[in-house]
Amino acid sequence: MEETKPRKIMFVNRKAPHGSIYAYEGLEVILIFGAYDQEISAVFLDDAVLSLKKGQDTTELGTKGFSATFRVLESYGVEKRYVDKESLAQRGLTEDDLVVDVEIVDAAALRKVMGEQDVLLPF
Repeated sequence: MEETKPRKIMFVNRKAPHGSIYAYEGLEVILIFGAYDQEISAVFLDDAVLSLKKGQDTTELGTKGFSATFRVLESYGVEKRYVDKESLAQRGLTEDDLVVDVEIVDAAALRKVMGEQDVLLPF
């Protein structure tokens, strides 16, 4: 029996952490996929970089904050986490502002890594 190679699956996160369910649901799906023997990675673009911001207070929104949950990604096998350099800069953030370690990449590097994936799942 021939052993199959794990698929490379990248989650492409673009939505803000609050105001819709996309960011939270995306995180849940990443964690579910992390339980399977696949090569899972995540990229954060546009307002999704705000999902990774330290010190979010969601009290006035009446919702439970979930940004700290991103800290468990590595435990679920999601070791490759990318953040778009321009998206971060446009929102006045730096790598030190984020709750997890990430690789900050420019548009060219991002296109390259996305092109290496078997599946791209947008959130």
